[in-house]
Amino acid sequence: MNTHQNVKWYIASDLLNYKFKQMKTWYGIDNIDVIDSPSIVLYKDRLEYNLNKMISMVKGNTALLMPHVKTHKMPEVIKIMVGLGIKKFKASTIAEAEIAASSGAECVLIAHQLVGPKIKRFCTLSKCFPQTSFFTIIDTIVSLEKLNSIAKASELNVGFYIDINSGMNRSGIMLGSDLDNVIKEIPKYDSLSFNGFHIYDGHLRDRDFENRNSKIESELKPIKTLFETLKKQYFSINLICGGTPSFTSHLLSEHRILSPGTCVLWDWGYSEKLVEQEFKYAALLVSRVISKPKEGIVTIDLGHKSVSSENPIHQRIIFLNLDNSQLISQSEEHGVLKVKGWEHINIGDIIYGLPYHICPTINLHDEVSVILNNKFIDTWQITGRKRKLNF
Repeated sequence: MNTHQNVKWYIASDLLNYKFKQMKTWYGIDNIDVIDSPSIVLYKDRLEYNLNKMISMVKGNTALLMPHVKTHKMPEVIKIMVGLGIKKFKASTIAEAEIAASSGAECVLIAHQLVGPKIKRFCTLSKCFPQTSFFTIIDTIVSLEKLNSIAKASELNVGFYIDINSGMNRSGIMLGSDLDNVIKEIPKYDSLSFNGFHIYDGHLRDRDFENRNSKIESELKPIKTLFETLKKQYFSINLICGGTPSFTSHLLSEHRILSPGTCVLWDWGYSEKLVEQEFKYAALLVSRVISKPKEGIVTIDLGHKSVSSENPIHQRIIFLNLDNSQLISQSEEHGVLKVKGWEHINIGDIIYGLPYHICPTINLHDEVSVILNNKFIDTWQITGRKRKLNF
């Protein structure tokens, strides 16, 4: 069942209408009047369902999981994961790595090749959290040289993974002579430790799982061969693979470390593409009607400062309790909708929205309102949205 069908099902099964305050749905919030808008609400029971689902998919072996922090960016979420036995995390920024370490992570990989001041920041962070093992990625000898130089000056031994370009063409080194040269140079750098390969194949998102899996394994085959060869020399190296799109493929091979991210909160985009993954929507946007400027048109307080605007206007958000509506324009603080039943919609009415892409949407907000049993119970800070915290 795709997301559009889900929306229609909610409407049919719950007899939704435009009496918003009388709704009884999984997402309706009894004390919604204490929650400002536009804002993000996080359903704690659904978050926990998704985390336990991830664990069940790896048959309880949490050592195989390295979830990406960039989706949620919240220390409180990391603490829940740590409590469930997930101790390894992937991050994109120094700030994300810091919140992971301060929340109990035993291992953090910054899956972003460090340049400029970030290398010194990384080393400082590593020294300040000795209980956490930090790693980063490289895809060139130049990065090896720079990282080794600063690690030596910091009196550190830094672990790194070689980032492989498996076809996404965003970062990483392709198989061939350049990669061979990097591998040959590794022994020269005495302040660095080679820990294996990092592969992100987020470009493979076929809706059909068998097609997607076939492409993923085809691209990975030569890398696996090289990995097995190097493992004879570097016994403890690992293969860190994929994100949410390839999660269900890589988990079929028990020796890969897996890095799902979006599935922690889930969103409209992946629910339509990754139909074999049974996660639940755990985060929604709350907005309110602020104007009815013309018959058939309403304006809500949800501009492109509140929901990711990377996609075309029609592919940014679905409104769960407003059937037959269409987002037709946005400015910084306004969202303009074409609606049916205009006469039944009132100023101040609550609109619940499901974003197409939750990760950059979360990054637009400072906090989430935590919901449990249809009631607001707490506020969690989205600390990792900052580019710099203490280091």
